[in-house]
Amino acid sequence: MIVKDNRPVNLDIGTIKLPITAYASILHRISGVVLFVAAGILLWTLDASLASEESFNSLKQKLAHPLVKLVFWGILAALGYHLLAGVRHLIMDFGIGETLEGGARGAKIVLVGGVILAVLSGAWIWL
Repeated sequence: MIVKDNRPVNLDIGTIKLPITAYASILHRISGVVLFVAAGILLWTLDASLASEESFNSLKQKLAHPLVKLVFWGILAALGYHLLAGVRHLIMDFGIGETLEGGARGAKIVLVGGVILAVLSGAWIWL
């Protein structure tokens, strides 16, 4: 038996309309990967800061470079967003915000909160 399937096939990912909850979930996964990589960077900086006074002073000079500040700002922004999204998932585990409207509202709150935390962490690093 031959099945005739006339459904349209959209292979252009740029035109697919995802709900806001999908974007929040995708960003949560991306921030988790960023934090996994960042763990190595943070452990290296901890080791360098504790090795000797000279290595601490050298690290202090390196951390003043704008590109290094940008990397650490990205790490802090990922940490803040991942924390908020994780708390959202914990709240949903208790049965709160499981509806379509509640999920969208929670995703919006997490996205806005992530932006706020990113701005605050940027201000903390550069000011």
